[in-house]
Amino acid sequence: MSKSKQVLSSSLGKKLIMSLTGLFLCSFLVVHLIGNLQLFYNDQGKAFNDYAYFMTHFTPIKIISYLLYTSIVVHAIYALVVTINNRKARPVGYAVYRGSENSAWSSRNMGILGTVLLVFIVTHMSNFWWKYHNDGVPYVEYRTDLKTNQTTVTELVAGEFTEYVSYVDNEVEVIKAKDLYKQVAFAFKEWYLVAFYVLGMAALSFHLIHGFKSAFQTLGFDNRKYIPIIRFLGIWIFGVVIPIAFAAMPLYFYFLK
Repeated sequence: MSKSKQVLSSSLGKKLIMSLTGLFLCSFLVVHLIGNLQLFYNDQGKAFNDYAYFMTHFTPIKIISYLLYTSIVVHAIYALVVTINNRKARPVGYAVYRGSENSAWSSRNMGILGTVLLVFIVTHMSNFWWKYHNDGVPYVEYRTDLKTNQTTVTELVAGEFTEYVSYVDNEVEVIKAKDLYKQVAFAFKEWYLVAFYVLGMAALSFHLIHGFKSAFQTLGFDNRKYIPIIRFLGIWIFGVVIPIAFAAMPLYFYFLK
């Protein structure tokens, strides 16, 4: 067995892979949040539907999306393997165990949090990604008068829509697109789905508060110079700001739209 294979198959190697895939998923969260913030625009979904088309048809983004799907699967599998190996290494528990004194709650429950997130990802993709790629969403036409900047919105039937188009005709911008915005608005009228999304973001918060810091520690960034910055990013940005921003989206549609 080569030295690289030995390293990757070791406990440290598995944690290294989890760290790299986890940080890649963190970077995706930032990009995904920036794009999804367009759901708050008061333009009847025009900006968000343009964003959805771009993210699913721009070749470099499509390539990165495959890396994303792979990272999710690899991260989940290696997390399961590491958990099983850790339990095998200590089949008998400590004689006296006080979890709250030995580690944070998020650290002790990463498996539960990860399972909730995995169920959340499957639910999220089935509600939006799958339907968008398999014609499970409505169609819409936007006509914007470039002189007055007034936009009229018309829902299209399936026979009136063939593919995304964007053009200008007599100083009127015309866009025909899949209306993922309307699918989002429809889905988030169900209280139980909104509650599940908020629960998922709570799990994401606790998962990242521990996981973000642990990933950098595994990569060797445990120097006093870096620890304060890593803790700040892990707790306040990835543990608070990002989950709250994502949770605000279903709440916004349920209560205000």
